[in-house]
Amino acid sequence: MLLTRHAKERLIKRLAKKKKLELVYSRLWEFLDRSVKANINEKVVIFTDGRKSLVCTRLDCERLSLEEIKGRVEGIKHPCECVFFDGRLVRETVPEKFLELLPEGVYCFYINREKGSLYIGSEPPLLAITFRPAKKNERG
Repeated sequence: MLLTRHAKERLIKRLAKKKKLELVYSRLWEFLDRSVKANINEKVVIFTDGRKSLVCTRLDCERLSLEEIKGRVEGIKHPCECVFFDGRLVRETVPEKFLELLPEGVYCFYINREKGSLYIGSEPPLLAITFRPAKKNERG
């Protein structure tokens, strides 16, 4: 899961209380563990624990082997927000260095060079749009 700037600010304010990237994602994964997933339509997904809701949209990705992913990120020298969803690993680092930490396999791969974000995982990526109090129909 990747975060928009707005979603990251909301998560810091309502969940993490600190701006450290690893702490924000750690709190996010704890929230996802205790949440219920609701597919609103083919693009929008909401995770809710009855009190708060995380609104996400699905991103398009490619299924590539780790070697193919290394070829795609070769030459990126600026640090990116790198997320490995399966291992719950997140780092602000150069993608080539981050990929050294991952086991061989075939993964869903998504990169946004403009925003400096990279996602690798067995499931297609989600982009968190906002984190808000749950609506009446989401409580329960």
